[in-house]
Amino acid sequence: MSENKKRAGQMETIKKVLHYIKRYWALVGLSLVLAAVIVALTLYVPILTGDAVDLIVDKGLVDMPGIFVILKKIAIAMVLTAVAQWVMNTANNYITYHVIQDIRQDAFHKLENLPLRYLDAQSYGDIVSRVIADVDTFADGLLMGFTQLFTGVITILGTLFFMLITNVPIALVVICITPVSFLVAKFIATRTYTMFKEQSETRGEQTALIEEMVGNQKIVKTFSREEAVTEQFREINGSLEKCSLKAIFYYSLTNPCTRFVNSLVYAGVGIFGALVAIRGGISVGRLSCFLSYANQYTKPFNEISGVITELQNAIAWAARIFALIEEEAQVPDAADAKELTDARGNVCLEHVYFQYVPDKKLIQDFNLTVKPGQRVAIVGPTGCGKTTIINLLMRFYDVDQGSIRVDGTDIRELTRGSLRTSYGMVLQETWLRAGTILDNIRMGKPEATEEEVIAAAKAAHAHSFIKRLPEGYHTVITEDGGSLSQGQKQLLCIARVMLCLPPMLILDEATSSIDTRTEIRIQKAFARMMEGRTSFIVAHRLSTIREADVILVMKDGNIIEQGNHESLLAQGGFYKKLYESQFAG
Repeated sequence: MSENKKRAGQMETIKKVLHYIKRYWALVGLSLVLAAVIVALTLYVPILTGDAVDLIVDKGLVDMPGIFVILKKIAIAMVLTAVAQWVMNTANNYITYHVIQDIRQDAFHKLENLPLRYLDAQSYGDIVSRVIADVDTFADGLLMGFTQLFTGVITILGTLFFMLITNVPIALVVICITPVSFLVAKFIATRTYTMFKEQSETRGEQTALIEEMVGNQKIVKTFSREEAVTEQFREINGSLEKCSLKAIFYYSLTNPCTRFVNSLVYAGVGIFGALVAIRGGISVGRLSCFLSYANQYTKPFNEISGVITELQNAIAWAARIFALIEEEAQVPDAADAKELTDARGNVCLEHVYFQYVPDKKLIQDFNLTVKPGQRVAIVGPTGCGKTTIINLLMRFYDVDQGSIRVDGTDIRELTRGSLRTSYGMVLQETWLRAGTILDNIRMGKPEATEEEVIAAAKAAHAHSFIKRLPEGYHTVITEDGGSLSQGQKQLLCIARVMLCLPPMLILDEATSSIDTRTEIRIQKAFARMMEGRTSFIVAHRLSTIREADVILVMKDGNIIEQGNHESLLAQGGFYKKLYESQFAG
């Protein structure tokens, strides 16, 4: 990336940050005013100190009453400074954490509206890292910027003004050495942004790997992949170590470099000021005041250099957050989108084309008409497009060409919510949330009574194992189901659908984790549930689809055979080979 592009990217990120900050312009204004008050009081104290020094002329010639008056003024100035500092810090904290709250809310809102295409292509750990860790690091840099940047800049301008009205020649010495501080700050700042950006990306990669490994620890152990995963982590960790060391190295240059410049300024003022004082051009008190100003003038450069480095770090993290916030959201429902109510279940796919990756074809000119109440089974080898058809029916993805109609209306003209509410869906992968068994079954119908939930659980043959749990239906489970078996988790998902009973059903390997005896009972329950409802059944076990009205045999995204169980066996084609491979005995 060229230097110009990098600068343009940084400026664009800063504009986005300012867009969030401007909502709190009144507090920003208050913070600026208080920063000016703090600096004015801080710069007033050296003047008082210089006046006190001039009241000490010689042994026995000390104006003690005058010194006590000055000490009172210094005490009042210090108290007012402390109060102003506290109020300013409170305001800055409020601004920072409300900005962070706004950014997190926008990021989470975008997550809920991102198309599944994006979520399927990104690692979950990296997304979590952006919303949690990156925002926290950005907050640290932003808070430091508010706390130190305002006071630092105003201190520099204020001390310059006071030094110029006190003694112009000595002030010019300070101004001549000042460019060294700018050169040091520029040298550090131009190198830290790239390094912190690389660090943030590598840390996101590391978070993604850890999240994946923690979530799939059983699979890792089953296939003895501990060494391979450890090696992969070691490589990422090594990369993180290298880029972090570089970033921290340049960051650590800030303090010694700025201290060196501070010493140059202080020494220059001390030597030149002493020569002027010897000639009677300035009093000792004023010189001590000037030395204090020289120290205060250079100190903000030290702070600002650190702030710039932190802001470079913060901008690098913010760029990743804004990249997520600005991702293209899923196509919203049309302004005149209709609500699908009382769906009859007439589903028609006409000349449907779809592919996940542009150069890899999948669904090609797919046509299917399903009458209300029909049971349609979809079979075929892995990767032939069975689950893709389900994704298109639910409008998790939109078709590239063609159309899908429900009761004669293109699903793109329906609201997503009403379309998906019209389907009951049980997948091979179970999804449970942290909460009670009762809450998990009630998910699709929050207003359901406990009696209705129990009736649904009985229909799904889940009631017996639920009653054996410590608290029955009020047993609290974790997000992944905790100690429940895969079969028990799937029964809970089936009970969910039994409770809602929508007009259309999608069963994608719905009984894959259930024992044969329970499966027979579930199949009977499904048969009762599917009566009068349009049903799509994806199955690898062909024994579960013998009673289907229509069986679609798919291969490479196309329907190659179609008919009921008996007619497909009679054809002696691909379906018969699949069937015989499972029931060779």
